Amino acid sequence: MPDDTAWTLHPDRALPADPTLRPIAHEIFAAARDLPIVSMHGHIDVAALAADSPFPDPAQLLVVPDHYLTRMLVSQGATLPELGVGPDSPDKETDPRAIWRRFCAGWKHFRGTPTRYWLEHELVEIFGVTRRPSAETADLIYDEVAERLADPAFRPRALLDRFGIEVIATTDPAWSDLSAHAKLAIEVTGPGGAPRVLPTFRPDPLLHLDRPRWREDVSRLAAASGLDVTDYATYLEALRERRAAFRAAGALATDHGHLLADTTPLPDDVARALVGKALAGEAVTAAEATAFSAHMLFQMAAMSAQDGLVMQLHPGVLRDHDGAVAERFGPDKGYDIPVVTEYAQALRPVLEAFGHHEVFRMIAFTVDEDAFSRELAPLAGVYPALRLGAPWWFLDAPDAMRRFREAVTETAGFSNMSGFVDDTRAFCSIPARHDLARRVDAGYLARLVAEHRLDLDEAVETAADLAYHLPKAAYASR
Repeated sequence: MPDDTAWTLHPDRALPADPTLRPIAHEIFAAARDLPIVSMHGHIDVAALAADSPFPDPAQLLVVPDHYLTRMLVSQGATLPELGVGPDSPDKETDPRAIWRRFCAGWKHFRGTPTRYWLEHELVEIFGVTRRPSAETADLIYDEVAERLADPAFRPRALLDRFGIEVIATTDPAWSDLSAHAKLAIEVTGPGGAPRVLPTFRPDPLLHLDRPRWREDVSRLAAASGLDVTDYATYLEALRERRAAFRAAGALATDHGHLLADTTPLPDDVARALVGKALAGEAVTAAEATAFSAHMLFQMAAMSAQDGLVMQLHPGVLRDHDGAVAERFGPDKGYDIPVVTEYAQALRPVLEAFGHHEVFRMIAFTVDEDAFSRELAPLAGVYPALRLGAPWWFLDAPDAMRRFREAVTETAGFSNMSGFVDDTRAFCSIPARHDLARRVDAGYLARLVAEHRLDLDEAVETAADLAYHLPKAAYASR
């Protein structure tokens, strides 16, 4: 792009290049492009929405919290402290402009990645940037974005409206006091006074007995629930109480990110003994902890069958691959790596027990592409309680999303999908991610129309379903 040419985005980006398909995709995309965003799975900071304070600076908004972005720069020689990530230390960069310069200087490393697509959308469509990032343009772009962030129209709640977000769910620990959500339920509402910002119950640290801080986290659970957790029975009761509190606060779902999808229950006496050992501070073996986490996924499903919270399961990620990085910087710093995941046997206990239950619903995600057509699509295509989650994380790139549609639709159809969820910590990437998903789906549907496998009116209706109606239905209270 010549230096004197304004940076713009092609209106047909991510649509099919085939001249037969593109005009069909145009028409299909037009039906979904401006629909409201239903963002039912993500990790936006609820405290920031409650406070509605201005975003601090471009680096803290777009660079530091986005592990998609920082992991790529780290792979090219940057360090997390140089990118402003982690606890305070002598080598941690505190100048946001310096962090921004490193990001812009590394712009070429994002070529061909979904991160590039999202960042382009954010910079051009949201912030009106007219120069492509580079070492030379870094300061000019920083000043442009910083000027926008000083405008009240760019505060978090105003952006909810600008982005067309009808409802958004955060992910919250089981011991959260939910005070930020209580504030938002009054101040940020939709039609009829319905809350627009919903909590999601995330109990993961409590379900793994070998976590170093398990007893500390159980103490947090006890304090939040108002119950004295002294054994397995009171442990389960405290979890039920917190689920009820989340549901009362508007929660529609739980969220579970275990390594394995196994849901095999243990005999009650074995579960009681393991919790007793852990509460007493006695060592629990890795095998015992793994078996207990599977048991607790079954228990979470049983509770969902009672209280109606949708059970989201996204296993198959080896967390904190570099132990030293996790020790220094904490979790979610880009070192979580997908692994092969088995679902057919793993989910069988839950699906045999609750797969036809009138209240229970599970949404299963994966980062193992082989599992799409081999296991998950056939499972979702027969069990009414199971929905197939959207491609997430390493699979939310254009080509991976196309492969997902091709792998699952012929077996599960469209109606057994969750619709798109963005799973993001980067607030301003939400509209970019939904835009990309709608374009990819339009391209896939256009091919079905061109091959006379779908009529155009059906494709248009399906595009709207995938973008808006299916996520609302998948997460609806039952």
